Amino acid sequence: MSQTQLDEALARAEREGLSHLQFVHDLIADQAASRRQRSIERRIQEAHFRDSGTLENFDWKFNERTIDRARFEELATGEFVRRGENLVKVGQSGLGKSHLIQGIGRRLCRGGYRVRYITSANLVRDLAKSRADDTLPKRLRYFARVDLLIIDEFGFEKLERTDCPQAANLLYKVIEARYPRRSIALVTNVDFDDWNDYLGDPPLAMAFLDRVVDGAIIMKLEGKSYRGHRARRIDTKPATKAS
Repeated sequence: MSQTQLDEALARAEREGLSHLQFVHDLIADQAASRRQRSIERRIQEAHFRDSGTLENFDWKFNERTIDRARFEELATGEFVRRGENLVKVGQSGLGKSHLIQGIGRRLCRGGYRVRYITSANLVRDLAKSRADDTLPKRLRYFARVDLLIIDEFGFEKLERTDCPQAANLLYKVIEARYPRRSIALVTNVDFDDWNDYLGDPPLAMAFLDRVVDGAIIMKLEGKSYRGHRARRIDTKPATKAS
């Protein structure tokens, strides 16, 4: 606490006639709250979330028949992370999967959990770079330490295999480094039956699937596409006349 803050606290205590005990209690409480807020901000920064999606600003009404808010609020308590369970969200593009998983991640950061968000393609690029400069073990330890590793857009496109022939093997190393102690949240539009084709290595795909899905919470999301709805809404707007 700075001298200015201390002087302000003393002046407030004098104005309000606080006892010495109440003054000390309030001082400690204020300091604790300030430290907690700084810790939350640091955890959110270190998570590297891509956008500002939260559970509070998600449009729950758009697909309210197929996307149940209560299930996501329950996940955001962090119990599945405490138990070391994985979470797999499967669904077509445009349903808000990335928004929802980042909303869960932010809530977990507020609850004291260490979270790391990264897309599958960026994870592969990160690991391939570290493999090239002989720092792969260090990077694997980094990705193994956090309480929840969120791998988004798994199967979104085949950039991983195009850019790096060792992509499947590198992804597996991360899964293996965390299994079975720490949780992974995998967000994908690839059904389990298609993982062999996507990873391009059936035995490795089987091992990958076994470790990710073993005891995992599986969520298959369905509904209308938010992006498609917004695109149609823009298309139907009347053109404005030039002045």
